[in-house]
Amino acid sequence: MGGRRMGFLSTLKRDIQAALERDPAARNAIEVILCYPGFHALLFYRVAHWLWRHRVYLLARFISHLGRFFTGIEIHPGAKIGPGLFIDHGMGVVIGETAEIGENVTIYQGVTLGGKSLERVKRHPTVGNNVVIGAHAQLIGPIKIGDNSRIGAGSVVVKDVPPDCVVVGVPGKVIYREGRRVDKFDLRHDELPDPIAEALKCMVERITELEREVEELKKRVKKG
Repeated sequence: MGGRRMGFLSTLKRDIQAALERDPAARNAIEVILCYPGFHALLFYRVAHWLWRHRVYLLARFISHLGRFFTGIEIHPGAKIGPGLFIDHGMGVVIGETAEIGENVTIYQGVTLGGKSLERVKRHPTVGNNVVIGAHAQLIGPIKIGDNSRIGAGSVVVKDVPPDCVVVGVPGKVIYREGRRVDKFDLRHDELPDPIAEALKCMVERITELEREVEELKKRVKKG
């Protein structure tokens, strides 16, 4: 996760390119620059983060607050965010102070990367590269989300997620995709398996199998 630190303009270029690649509605770079609140929030954040790293804390927080006011997206200037983040729509997104986000991550509206400690420690999630976080998902605490994973819309995740997985439910449950790495970057965060439905399906299949075995035993007893 992370990699070498890029220049400010290079990072912004990656952010613009991310929107063009992952939003079919984006027509050109000018449209992203003028009309995309997710990009505006990142612009405020990257200025605020530079100030934060240079210990200009009050001004950094003020610029962050302006970004929240104008975009509805709250990103603490202390968070660490790699290039290529795409915040789609973005209203209500909250990214806490000690959160870390890798490269080419996609976040939908209403997502929270929140903390669960009152101490000044690492208390927010670490998100790997190429992760997709569905609308209104809540990631709480200093958990780690592995590379190439997907978090389903509305999920509440409080435990680490290995790479190349999908998570759905409250609390979030990890679903491996046939035990194989997800090579194709997939934004369909709405089409995810239902772990409860899958468990019920397995139970029904097992009950059917047991009923068939019982019938065969009954037939053998009658013949005997």
